[in-house]
Amino acid sequence: MRIGAQLYTVRAYCQNEKDLGRTLERVAAMGYQTVQLSALGPIDPKRIRALCDANGLTIALTHNPESDFVSGIDALIERHQLYGCRYVGLGMLPERYHSPDWLGHFAEDFLPSAEKLKAAGMKMMYHNHAFEFAHMPDGRTMMEHLMDLFPADLMGVTADTYWLQFGGVDVCAWLKAHAERLHCVHLKDYVPQKFEARMAAVGQGNLDFAKIVSELNTNGVTEYALVEQDDCYGASPFACLAKSFEALKTL
Repeated sequence: MRIGAQLYTVRAYCQNEKDLGRTLERVAAMGYQTVQLSALGPIDPKRIRALCDANGLTIALTHNPESDFVSGIDALIERHQLYGCRYVGLGMLPERYHSPDWLGHFAEDFLPSAEKLKAAGMKMMYHNHAFEFAHMPDGRTMMEHLMDLFPADLMGVTADTYWLQFGGVDVCAWLKAHAERLHCVHLKDYVPQKFEARMAAVGQGNLDFAKIVSELNTNGVTEYALVEQDDCYGASPFACLAKSFEALKTL
C-alpha cells in the first residue's frame, strides 16, 4: 500500500501551473510517493503529468465532475491513459440522486460509463461522505443501495475514514466487510470539539489508525492510502499533510 496526498487538501495552491509545480515539489519532499488530482485549476493534463513525473510522483486517483462521466467518458478515459491512472473517481453523489425517487437513475446514468472504464482497464471509484449511511424509507442505507446497483467489478469505494466515523459506522468493521472495493482510501482523523466534529491530521484525533492501517495493509486489495484534510481550520495544509505522513510512517 502506497501513501499518497489528496491534493484537495492544498487546492488553493494548485490553481495554476506554477503553483502546482511548487506544491508537488513540497509534497514529494515530505516523502509522499503518489497523489490524487482533485479541484485543480485549468491546467493542461500533459503539464500535470510532466510536473508529477518531475517530482517522482505517480497519479493514483482523480475526482471528476458528473459531466465527464455522462457526456465525456471517452475524453475522460484518454486523460487517464495520459496520467497513467487506473482509478477514476466521483467525489460525491449529485444531489438529485439523494432522493429515493431518483437513486435508481444514478445507475442508469453511470453504469454505461463504469462499463467503458472497465473495458479500458480502469475503474470508477465512488467517494463516500456521511449521508450515504442514513437509513432510507425501506430501512436500508443509501450506501447499501449503491453497492447493490453497482457490482464490485464496476465500482470501487474510496472509503473516507472521517466520514465513516461521522456516519456512525464501525470504521474497521466496515473496511473489513467491503475490502473488495477499497482499491483507494482517504485517511483523515476525527476530533470531537464541543458540539461539532472536526477533521484532523492522522494521529491527531481519536480514530485507531494502527488498527485501520493494519486492516488495509492485509486485505490484499488496497493499493493507495491517500491523506486528505478538507478543512485545516487556519493551520497550514502543508503542515497538516506533513503531520499525517509522519504519523503513518510509524505505522
